[in-house]
Amino acid sequence: MYKVIFMGTPDFSVPILEALAESQLCEVIGAVTQPDRKVGRKKQLTAPPVKKKAEEYSIPVFQPEKLSGSQELKNILSLNPDLVITAAYGQYVPTVLLHTPRFKAINVHASLLPKYRGAAPIHYALINGESETGVTIMYMEKEMDAGDILSQRKLTIEDSDTVGSLFEKLSLLGRDLLMDTLPDLFSGRIVPEKQNEADVSLAPMIKPAEERIDWTKSALTINNMIRGMDPFPGAYTHLNGQRFKIWQAEPLQQKNKERPGTITTLDKSKCIVACGNDTALSLKKVQPFGKPKMPVKDFLAGALNYLKEGMRFDND
Repeated sequence: MYKVIFMGTPDFSVPILEALAESQLCEVIGAVTQPDRKVGRKKQLTAPPVKKKAEEYSIPVFQPEKLSGSQELKNILSLNPDLVITAAYGQYVPTVLLHTPRFKAINVHASLLPKYRGAAPIHYALINGESETGVTIMYMEKEMDAGDILSQRKLTIEDSDTVGSLFEKLSLLGRDLLMDTLPDLFSGRIVPEKQNEADVSLAPMIKPAEERIDWTKSALTINNMIRGMDPFPGAYTHLNGQRFKIWQAEPLQQKNKERPGTITTLDKSKCIVACGNDTALSLKKVQPFGKPKMPVKDFLAGALNYLKEGMRFDND
């Protein structure tokens, strides 16, 4: 069996680790993941999903704050792995770990490279209104997501997809593609393909300023942005000077001439907002400041006493 070091952190990585741990082709001799972090309002120290899953399989876990120059790196190299596999690890991987193993290091990346290199490929595929995405298995290099491609598999993006649903779909797709790719990698049957640098696009971490809804854009563009922020970090606007998140909406075909951000239609179950290009957006799931997520009808049940047609979101 081939000795594998697996590197990953979030839920996206877990099905991939499970498949490797149960494979008859390789043995996972170590799992490298982020340190435990304090999460939630109570700041409870919580282990990352990959650590929890690795412990279920009695796989040794390494959690360096920084891998470069650490004792953990020396310990990992001393295990003489045949291959390193990463999937949403979230840290810089030292060059020595990329090239020392017999089969080097490969990554499971949630986009069709060279499109969307970076930390947020799923977010940007939705925000930009892509009709398809997919998974790429490629060699890792010092430059982010720039290595030669070993295999790819496509996935159609549905109108109802969000970051959350695509994370789940692409995690399973990545798992299956990896397990189909490994036999050919180990046997030398794969001819790596260089990425076309002319087609490169980037998907860096979402900045806080990019989470704010721009009502001057079309309803379709705003809806894509909302889907591309769900369930994190969340798209927001302002209502009466307070942050107001929108989690689900529907772009409407109806024409609209009101100023963008204006509430044009309001009743017990409906809140329609004017957008750019004479379009409109019907809100479906919202989160007022200090409140949990809720269907728009639940929000309106308590808001109709102050919310009126003609009021504007983001009217700062």
